[in-house]
Amino acid sequence: QVQLVESGGGLVQAGGSLRLSCAASGRTFSSYAMGCMGWFRQAPGKEREFVATISWSLGSTRYADSVEGRFTISRDNAKNTVYLQMNSLKPEDTAIYYCATSGVVGISPYRHEYDYWGQGTQVTVSS
Repeated sequence: QVQLVESGGGLVQAGGSLRLSCAASGRTFSSYAMGCMGWFRQAPGKEREFVATISWSLGSTRYADSVEGRFTISRDNAKNTVYLQMNSLKPEDTAIYYCATSGVVGISPYRHEYDYWGQGTQVTVSS
């Protein structure tokens, strides 16, 4: 089992910044050492969508077009923690943000390739 705990969400004005964290733990987490972590988000009435992903081993990253240049994903392998720095936030970034872990070697933007998910953290951007 793998446990993922997100933190750092909140309410911010448009143009502001937030940093989300996702701490991973669990007996079987070491089996994901060659995999990747991803951030997804789900707004009310919409499907859960890909935001960003990072490889644990290589640090390779990929972003959704909607956040490219504004969001930065990073990881701290020693702490088994992944971060999502969100700058220049827009009202359309409002959603529940989830982190997830995948055993896919490299990076993946595909929701179905992720095995474990956190409980989510709310991000609200006011106009």
